[in-house]
Amino acid sequence: MVTYLDHAASTPMRHEAIEAMTPFLDNLYANPSGSHRFARVARKALDEARDVVAEALGCNAGEVIFTSGGTEGDNSAVLGTVRKLGGVAVCTATEHHAVLHCVEHVDGVVVQVNNVGSVDLDDLTRVLQEATPDKPITVVSVMAVNNEVGTITPMRDVARIVRKHAPNALLHTDAVQAACWLDLREITPLVDALSLSAHKFGGPKGVGIMVLKAGKQLEPMIFGGGQERDRRSGTHNVAGIIGAATALHFTDITRADENERVTKLRDRLVDDIVAALPDVLETVPREHRVPGVAHLCIKGIESEALLFLLDQADVCASAASACASGAMEPSHVLAAMGLSREWTNGALRLSLGHTTTDADIDTAVSTIVSAVTQLRR
Repeated sequence: MVTYLDHAASTPMRHEAIEAMTPFLDNLYANPSGSHRFARVARKALDEARDVVAEALGCNAGEVIFTSGGTEGDNSAVLGTVRKLGGVAVCTATEHHAVLHCVEHVDGVVVQVNNVGSVDLDDLTRVLQEATPDKPITVVSVMAVNNEVGTITPMRDVARIVRKHAPNALLHTDAVQAACWLDLREITPLVDALSLSAHKFGGPKGVGIMVLKAGKQLEPMIFGGGQERDRRSGTHNVAGIIGAATALHFTDITRADENERVTKLRDRLVDDIVAALPDVLETVPREHRVPGVAHLCIKGIESEALLFLLDQADVCASAASACASGAMEPSHVLAAMGLSREWTNGALRLSLGHTTTDADIDTAVSTIVSAVTQLRR
């Protein structure tokens, strides 16, 4: 029996999403851009899915763009803005590489973070104030929730600073890790653009959602048939979009109860591990992070060896982002937070979700304690 504690990498699909998708994988296969009545059935379903997403995010349906995932949304926000307007891109040092590498690619500016992995608001202010007329800040990207350690960003404070010191900049947030835990209706009004990925909240892989506020323009990343109001061409993945909308809806209506349930599970997971093992650091205080992430640094071991033993016992976990599995490089997130290598070498991310049970926690605790004890011997 697999104990799956890697929900931050990808969640199991919600059964409601699978059920909603199935007809569009079988009989309702028409292209929604067509003119015949079968195409109109697909178009109607697509429009309804867009309405569902808009309601869950607190935006207008016309501001919703369907993409291939969070990476495309992040790339579009940063590169699309710089290609359209020029200027300077800004992000934090702990961003997902889908943002960070884009900012570095266009010679942008990286803002420092504090010891819990949240943006240093003073450094953000300094960077924005130092902008010049010939090099204006045109896009600022700050993630809502960190994908590695689960830190929640104070987006209201970020928005206040950006609006004051760079009022013409597009403010983007990578909210990929936020959908399960935060009410996005409280975040969407603060920003100009927002990115989501369906497989992080019980939807299918390869489907993303981007919000681009009315009046904001980006250079398209993909040209072609002019779908999504010329903002993102390509034939719509109707089944995937319907699955994403359905998963987001059920995530939204169950979020409060899930937050309470998962918080208790996560706290027991961490408390039991810390009680059983010496030299275990809870990387980010619980009040600063979402319920679904338990990030630990365990002294005296190597993450790769620990993950091997956990995998042998059918416990799924990770050391950092799943985007470069097998490449055990030092975490740029932990380095930016100022943690030393003696701690970061033993990083372990345990992420919970809608399928996590008490039995999963029991198994994970006993397996992790046994594995760490074995490695330290």
